Amino acid sequence: MRTTARWAMTIGLTATAVCGPLSGAALADPGQAPTALYAPSALVLTVGHGESAITATPERAVTLTCAPTPAGTHPAAGPACAELRGVGGDFDALTARDGVMCTKQYDPVVVTVDGVWQGKRVSYERTFSNDCMKNAYGTGVFSF
Repeated sequence: MRTTARWAMTIGLTATAVCGPLSGAALADPGQAPTALYAPSALVLTVGHGESAITATPERAVTLTCAPTPAGTHPAAGPACAELRGVGGDFDALTARDGVMCTKQYDPVVVTVDGVWQGKRVSYERTFSNDCMKNAYGTGVFSF
């Protein structure tokens, strides 16, 4: 009889330990959203003169973090994050601003982006014909 009582107590305590957190008292309030659950968005952007990232020496690099709030060393982190959110993080979807006049001088500038955008790995490279063309794209993602 003592063995049966001991087993019953052991099973009862195990059930309480396992199922206790699943009871109504331990459930989180459904109106409260977790504050730490967001997809990370942290990028490193570089710029250098040359035809490609392999041959160009990076002249400047900035960081851009867009979640949970815009931050980093990018001079216009807020507008850059807003613009990237507007195109869903697709750097190819960034377009030149209207009314920007650039010379046709060929002095290639290459921009690279590496990091994570909303939890997905990003690796991007684009060569612009000159610095003016690079700065004309978007509201400032590449203006640093």
